[in-house]
Amino acid sequence: MALKVELKPNERIIIGQVVIRNDEQRTRFFIEGDAPILREKDILTAANADSPAKKIYLALQLMYLAQDPTHGHQTYFELVREFVQAAPSSLSYIHEINNCILSGDLYKALKAAKKLIAYEAELIENATRV
Repeated sequence: MALKVELKPNERIIIGQVVIRNDEQRTRFFIEGDAPILREKDILTAANADSPAKKIYLALQLMYLAQDPTHGHQTYFELVREFVQAAPSSLSYIHEINNCILSGDLYKALKAAKKLIAYEAELIENATRV
């Protein structure tokens, strides 16, 4: 079954190792095959990875897009170890991400990492209130 994708004007999408940018008009196309796909709203650049949780997301994103995701494991696990040391209450989020990685579903791991980013923002907000 093909994946139907609609792109807004000038929106980007990554399919495998290729970045595709839409023209000035809305476009719809179908993707057949097995390749990692990320819409622009899910892409995090290194410049925007400005917090520990976002760096974890970026590491997962690179693993997801890589032909051999095991190359990013060391970086990912170092970032996770540091994050959990700083915020032990985040362990349930990390377990969810790790379970997705172990089951081979890195896209779901990215979605779980978005929850970690939201949790980190909540922790920071609570800390700045005090």
